[in-house]
Amino acid sequence: MAAAGALPLAWLLARRSSGSVAGVLVPDPEGLLDLREGFTYTVLQQRRARMSDGYRVPDEPDGMACFEGPAGSLILMRNHELNPGQWAGAPYARGAAPPEAFSPDAPGCVTRLVVDAASLEVVSSNLVLAGTLRNCSGGLSPWGWLSCEEIADKAGHGYVFACPIDAASVVPARPLRGYGRFRHEAAHVDPRTAIAYLTEDEPLSSLFRFVPSGGDPHSGALQAMAIAGAPSASLSQMELGQRLEVSWVDIDDAEAQERSVNQQAQARGSAIVIRGEGLWLHGDVVYFCSTAGGPFEAGQIFKLVPEGDGGVLELVALGTDPDVLKRPDNITVHPSGGVVVAEDGPGADYLRGLAPDGRPFDIARNARSDGELSGVCFDPSGSTIFANLQHEGLTVAIRGPMHELFGAWERA
Repeated sequence: MAAAGALPLAWLLARRSSGSVAGVLVPDPEGLLDLREGFTYTVLQQRRARMSDGYRVPDEPDGMACFEGPAGSLILMRNHELNPGQWAGAPYARGAAPPEAFSPDAPGCVTRLVVDAASLEVVSSNLVLAGTLRNCSGGLSPWGWLSCEEIADKAGHGYVFACPIDAASVVPARPLRGYGRFRHEAAHVDPRTAIAYLTEDEPLSSLFRFVPSGGDPHSGALQAMAIAGAPSASLSQMELGQRLEVSWVDIDDAEAQERSVNQQAQARGSAIVIRGEGLWLHGDVVYFCSTAGGPFEAGQIFKLVPEGDGGVLELVALGTDPDVLKRPDNITVHPSGGVVVAEDGPGADYLRGLAPDGRPFDIARNARSDGELSGVCFDPSGSTIFANLQHEGLTVAIRGPMHELFGAWERA
């Protein structure tokens, strides 16, 4: 793969020269979430509590995003990654699905949590989307939250669903069929162009985009990213700082009637991503994670700057040591431009930030040895981090000197 010029790095993940990760964070006496000095957390909601609409808070909270709400409120749209048959953690009993459910036999869902922006007190919570499966990650769009099904089965699952943020009760499921039917992980729509960028959680996956045509933002072409001049290139072999020009290849059968979208993409020479997971759009830059990419299978973080029918892809982080980066999953960006990832690997997982000069820093650690952090996102002001402790079924808010932490990005 040829580099697209020897341009300087915007930032580069470097190995910590001394000290341990554990020493950076203050142990939580409650044994739940270790944080940097000066930071505190608040548990907003826990699984199986009753929501305002009478449904139970589902288990396995995963992808999440925060939106500004009315009257000084914040709206958290939250996925619940429930598998087929996982009814013990569902918001309702089997056979009691609301009529709006996509499938009455599927327990996956999306919930809405409204909190006061100043006090973080819960204002209300309710079920929004029902009858889906393995709602893993998602992302932002002009139409609200996008919830992604991380499954593509014969029963017709595998879609991205649009979920309005003002839905105070369950709404009819709205699959965005043009975004394809495959093992979706994350999705994010550029509000300026209505182009959607999508990741796929497969061992050998592709990065996709949906390009609308005409005046309908949901009618258009699904495409997979390829490396210009290097069909079927594996991104796992990229070096830190390497930049490659990309192109896009068409997917003819987005609903996978004859062949899977994954097979179609690779037949056209799409670039291979080793388990594509988190994705976040910040301005004109798309950040996305390869959870098991790289020579150590510990993960990679990419930066894509799209331009017309092409663009430039750069590898900006590579997992070489668990004290630095370990299986990055969800990703988000502070309003200043600072990048934060949630890990999903063996042992305790971290929220980690990446500084402009390449210094990694720790923000939080799930103190449970097998705990997974997910759903990391900021409020619009950048003063609060929200996250889920997935297996514990908790949604938390983290506050502290956030702008000091990300001040280097604001000055960069």
